[in-house]
Amino acid sequence: MKALQIVKYGEIKDSLSINEVEKPVIKPNDLLVEVKAAALNPIDYKMVEGKLKDMISLNLPSTIGFDVSGVVVEKGADVKNFEIGDEVYARVPQEQMGTVAEFVAVNSGLVAKKPENISFEQASGLPLTGLTAIQALQKVGIKEDDRILIHAGSGGVGSFAIQYAKAKGAIVYTTTSTKNVDWVKALGADRVIDYKTEDYKEVANNLDIVFDTLGDDYTFDAFEIIKEGGKVTTIVGPPDEETAKQMGMTDYKLPEKLSKLIEKKSAVYKLTWMQPNAEQLKEITTMVEDIAIKPIVDLIYSLEDGIDAYEYLATGRAKGKVIISLA
Repeated sequence: MKALQIVKYGEIKDSLSINEVEKPVIKPNDLLVEVKAAALNPIDYKMVEGKLKDMISLNLPSTIGFDVSGVVVEKGADVKNFEIGDEVYARVPQEQMGTVAEFVAVNSGLVAKKPENISFEQASGLPLTGLTAIQALQKVGIKEDDRILIHAGSGGVGSFAIQYAKAKGAIVYTTTSTKNVDWVKALGADRVIDYKTEDYKEVANNLDIVFDTLGDDYTFDAFEIIKEGGKVTTIVGPPDEETAKQMGMTDYKLPEKLSKLIEKKSAVYKLTWMQPNAEQLKEITTMVEDIAIKPIVDLIYSLEDGIDAYEYLATGRAKGKVIISLA
C-alpha cells in the first residue's frame, strides 16, 4: 500500500516521501480501516522538522498522521462493537501513528462512528482538534454564561472551541487577523478582536476563562485579563504539576513567574496534553449531527500532493483543516 512517510528530520519537502509499505497487521482489539481521508495537524510537521524528537521517538521511515476517517474492512477477534463496512473516525494513539496511508490499524476502543451528515473529508478534520478543545475546556469546567477568550479563532482548535463554547452557553471573545474577522464571526463568537488593529487586553478583561492556543507571552498575559479566581487553560504553555506527572516529568516544578501569577489571582491553570477518547468522539458526533458543530475544511489534497499539503499547513495561513483525501 502507499503511505506518506517521514524519512529523515529536516525541511518538509526533503523529509517526506510517498513509499510502498506493508499493510498493517491487526491485533485482537484492532480495526483495519481503509482510509478515505486524513487530516493534517501542526504536530505532524513539527515531528518532521525534528522539534519533538525528545518527546516522540520515531523509527524512521515512519508513516505520518494521527487523524483518520474511513471504512472498517477487517476487525480483530475481540472486537464486538464494530462491523465490517462501518464508517468510522479516530485520532490514533502514537504507537499506531500513520493515517496518511491507504490503510491504518487502530485500537477499536478509540474509534467512533463518524457523523452521518458529513463527508469523510470533513469527519477526518474533527478528532485531534475537537478532542483538544473539549479536553482543554472541560478541564476548567466551562459552563453557561462563562466569559471566555479563545485565542486564534481561525485555527483548527480555535474554530472548534468557539463552536463548542457557544454550544455550552458561554460568552465568547476570540482573536484573529483582519481578513478572517467576518469568517470567525460566522462561527458564533460574540466579539471578534482584530489583533492587527486592536489590543485584545483592552477589549477582553475580567474573564472567567482564557484558552491559550499561542503560548509564550500569551500564556503569562492571560492572567492580566482573568478575574480573581479565573482560569487559564493552555495547550502550549508550561505544564501544570498534575499534567507534568502524567507526562512522566518527575521532580517538575512550575516556573516561578507562572507560580506567582497563579497565586496573585488565586487562579486555576491547566495544560492539556490531548488523549484519544472514543466517548468524547461520540459527543462530537452527536453535536455535528445536531448542527451544533460544523466541520471547517480549508483545502483538500490528494495523497500524491501530500507534501504540498504539509508545506501549506506550515505557512500558518489555513482557515480550518487541511485534508488529504484517499477516497
